Amino acid sequence: MNRFDGPLTQEDYEEPRCLLNMERPGEECHRKTIDMRRVMEKLDEYQARKDYAGAERHLEFWLGEARLGNDKRGEFAVRGEQIGFYRKRGEEEKCFACVAEALRLMKELDYEDGISGATCWVNCGTAAQAFGRYGQAMEWFEKARVIYEKDLDGADARLGGLYNNMALTLVSEGRFESARQCYEKALDVMEQVPGGAPERAITLLNMANAAESELGLEAAEGTIEELLDKAEWLLDSCDPRAHAELADYIAPGYYAFVLESCAPTFSYYGYFLAAKKFSERAEEITKELS
Repeated sequence: MNRFDGPLTQEDYEEPRCLLNMERPGEECHRKTIDMRRVMEKLDEYQARKDYAGAERHLEFWLGEARLGNDKRGEFAVRGEQIGFYRKRGEEEKCFACVAEALRLMKELDYEDGISGATCWVNCGTAAQAFGRYGQAMEWFEKARVIYEKDLDGADARLGGLYNNMALTLVSEGRFESARQCYEKALDVMEQVPGGAPERAITLLNMANAAESELGLEAAEGTIEELLDKAEWLLDSCDPRAHAELADYIAPGYYAFVLESCAPTFSYYGYFLAAKKFSERAEEITKELS
């Protein structure tokens, strides 16, 4: 339900000048890097407009450019975005073809023990979780957890995203106590992240679903209502159009995506007014961005 794929940093995809370059000063090795910031900005535009065919073509184009430029880091970054894209579209075969390529490139680039590799493990694990491959998902999440907990600050959004995704998988496996611990860790992390309210709301809704799975709808009713009330308040309080101080942290397109993703859960639990409110708000923002 969430998007915590974690964009790569500039050093992850920009190739440094070759130290063994024998060309004239100022010339580069035979490599042309792609601009991942440009790729991501345009991808967000396509997805905000729900132009998924355009988004797919966009990613394929830049994958080709990375290959033509011998830009392995750029190719690796685009593959990560493709994994998330095909996961959300429910296209399992294409998604896991990209997973296989990302894992191959991760090994080739010697990223397996670093932050970039951990981010790839999270992307792959999230894909596995989405398509019911829970054992594989936990294996990849655990690889990421070891690296993230060692190398990331405790208030890093990527760590919160990992805990949230691990919890989803643990619920699917019926390991509810372990899932609760992961959800609480996710909330603790995202409370420290500027603009982390949308992700906290998602985690609260996930916790409501977990409570129903564990206890049944009737027994979990009070817990579910408390969690949904908190989630509704958070989503109302983090509209970047209404709160200028959040504009640097929460993109309108992403806020609309979160609202659209959360609305069905509110509806399922009988919060029909909240579901209608968030669906209409998401539609309004999407039209503004079109």
